[in-house]
Formats: sequence, structure tokens, C-alpha cells
Amino acid sequence: MPKMKSHSGSKKRFRFTASGKAKRQFSHKNHINIKMGSDRIRRLRGMTIVSDPDQKRIEALLPYGGK
Repeated sequence: MPKMKSHSGSKKRFRFTASGKAKRQFSHKNHINIKMGSDRIRRLRGMTIVSDPDQKRIEALLPYGGK
């Protein structure tokens, strides 16, 4: 059976932890940030774990990503 292809857009957006959970960046921080408060911009920094329903979708898009 041939290899499955990974979704190219998802490869750029998600990383996996050592236990196989997907991490993502916070949204709403790409542009028009001048009107945001500094507290909000600071809160949107870094990565977070995706929700359980989204975890299944990401595993389907990236078959060789986690675990």
C-alpha cells in the first residue's frame, strides 16, 4: 500500500508533543494588533493544546505526525 500524504497546510500549523497531542498557535494575532491591548497580545503568545474533537481531525490530516 502506498504512503499517505500529509496535508501541507496542516504541516505548517501544528506540532506534536512527545505524548502525541497536537499543539497550535493562538488565533487573532496576525495583523491589526495596534488596537489590541498589550495584555491581550501577551496572552496570545505561545502555543496551546488543541481540543479533543480537533485532535482526531488533525491526526487524519497528519498521519505520520503524532505517536
